Amino acid sequence: MESGEMNTEILGVALQIVLLIVISYPLGKYIAKVYKGEKTWSDFMKPVERLIYKVAGVNPEEEMNWKQFLKALLILNAFWFVWGMVLLCTQQWLPLNPDGNANQTPDLAFNTCISFMVNCNLQHYSGESGLTYFTQLFVIMLFQFITAATGMAALAGIFRAMAAKTTRDFGNFWALLVKSCTRILLPLALVVGFILIIEGVPMGFDGKMEVITLEGQTQMISQGPTAAIVPIKQLGTNGGGYFGVNSSHPLENPTFLTNMTECWSILIIPMAMVFALGFYLKRKKLAYTIFGVMLFAFLVGVFAAHYFEMRGSEQINELGIAQELGSMEGKEIRIGSAGTALWSQVTTVTSNGSVNGMHDSLTPITGMFTMLNMMINCWFGGVGVGFMNYYVFIIIAVFISGLMVGRTPEFLGKKVDAREMKIAMIVALAHPFFILLFTAIASFLAAHNPELAGAWLNNPSFHGLSEMLYEYTSSAANNGSGFEGLSDNTYFWNYTCGIVLIMGRYLPIVGQVAIAGLLASKKFIPESAGTLKTDTTTFAVMTFLVIFIVAALSFFPALTLGPIADYLSF
Repeated sequence: MESGEMNTEILGVALQIVLLIVISYPLGKYIAKVYKGEKTWSDFMKPVERLIYKVAGVNPEEEMNWKQFLKALLILNAFWFVWGMVLLCTQQWLPLNPDGNANQTPDLAFNTCISFMVNCNLQHYSGESGLTYFTQLFVIMLFQFITAATGMAALAGIFRAMAAKTTRDFGNFWALLVKSCTRILLPLALVVGFILIIEGVPMGFDGKMEVITLEGQTQMISQGPTAAIVPIKQLGTNGGGYFGVNSSHPLENPTFLTNMTECWSILIIPMAMVFALGFYLKRKKLAYTIFGVMLFAFLVGVFAAHYFEMRGSEQINELGIAQELGSMEGKEIRIGSAGTALWSQVTTVTSNGSVNGMHDSLTPITGMFTMLNMMINCWFGGVGVGFMNYYVFIIIAVFISGLMVGRTPEFLGKKVDAREMKIAMIVALAHPFFILLFTAIASFLAAHNPELAGAWLNNPSFHGLSEMLYEYTSSAANNGSGFEGLSDNTYFWNYTCGIVLIMGRYLPIVGQVAIAGLLASKKFIPESAGTLKTDTTTFAVMTFLVIFIVAALSFFPALTLGPIADYLSF
């Protein structure tokens, strides 16, 4: 790569990361105030919130224990799932369908509905042809607000449980859900949407636009309310592509500024949530140590991705072809190899899943890091649920550390007993279990049925395994990106991915809320000289090692047979 271009690309990447860290601090402070019910600039939304509560028939002041909280969360999600299924299976007869797009089949509608309901965006369809403007707005965009707010509300409930000395009150799910939408997601989405419209992202309801290409051919270009949907898909770590190729599409992500804005949007709330923890609990040092671990792990992936993408493709190097711009297969020239490398890590370190280049074309080691981010699933993670996944590993690390020093394990003044540990271990091990089980089933079917393998996989051998492993990893992590060499719009992939999506979302949330609720109801134990401090560098390293060892032991054999073997075969 020419030094000037290289320096510009690297500078753009560094600027994004610095901006994220700087802005996430005050945003975290604001989020903590919102959830605490303190005075903020957004209090003018109170009348709107009261109207929502009145229409919905809920009492926002009602106290809930952790079981009532979970019940409300699951009922809400089940209701909207039915809503989505009905609309997707009838969309061709509904308004706002100027292009005449057909209904989705029941198996595809099931997969789509589940995918967006669990804050994923696994799309087994192409956005332009698979949905109408109506379902884009009233299923996809609506879900992107609801599911993001669900994760944020769950974390806010856990904050409340962690902050109290002894309580059974987990906060009111409905109030936390509505506030997450009105006070956090909506204002940020409006700012991002404004930037996108200025930069040329379409916002309208006209049908396909007819254009004459440079070759003199006529081409029909899809448009629609893109600028309304893209901001919330990024901010809510949903990531679903309005267009089939997602944010590599020039109308969804037309300039380097929109690329930076969207990439920033993906990570800003997950980062801010960690700082919000510090402000809410009045334990800033704890938040700094957690943030430090997450940032370190994220930057390792960023550095690795940049190194391998900017040095070019090994196969093309062997042909003696110069690659001044780095490995550009499957990438957009307006974004470059560095911009794509950063996005690949940002989108998988969170549960976002949007792409600005084709992940199937990433060099093998970069592809491995994208998978590893999702396998670990707690380096910032999805809005709300990212820290909740990390919280499970804190409990495990506390338990192990307590045993090592011969003291009863405790966290924030609450003893961690066998019950909490059992739940934590189930949550921690369920993630690799579902990923590896279903990858094994798919691999078995593909190996014993060459016709099936030929229909599914566009790449044989190691990379073919990577494609199947990535699909289930993405589903379990509620991510949604894919190695799109896999032909996945089939009964098998729609239904099996749907099962993994459900288990990957709701099992952890139930377990994490249960742990926080059980700990909150226990007697508070004041700190003493022998209390294990959880806001130190030593404990941060301990937590990192616990996470890494669980991930390494679970996934290293599969990664060896997939991306590592793929890399070594050249």
